[in-house]
Amino acid sequence: MMTRLEKLKALEAKLRVAMDVCESQSLASLARQYRETIREIEEIESVDESDEISDIINGLSGADSEDRAELPEE
Repeated sequence: MMTRLEKLKALEAKLRVAMDVCESQSLASLARQYRETIREIEEIESVDESDEISDIINGLSGADSEDRAELPEE
């Protein structure tokens, strides 16, 4: 089963082709749908990136606290 992101990227490709071959009267509608699709793809990808960054930050802060626990006290 395709994810939402995969479906949107497939739709983006179809819309790109459709805009290349469409009549001028249909172009505005297709362009609007294309922009909305791109915007949604970017939103999903930015959430994925922020999750990855959070994982990295959380992993680093966890490693720092573990390293500090191993240091001898003076």
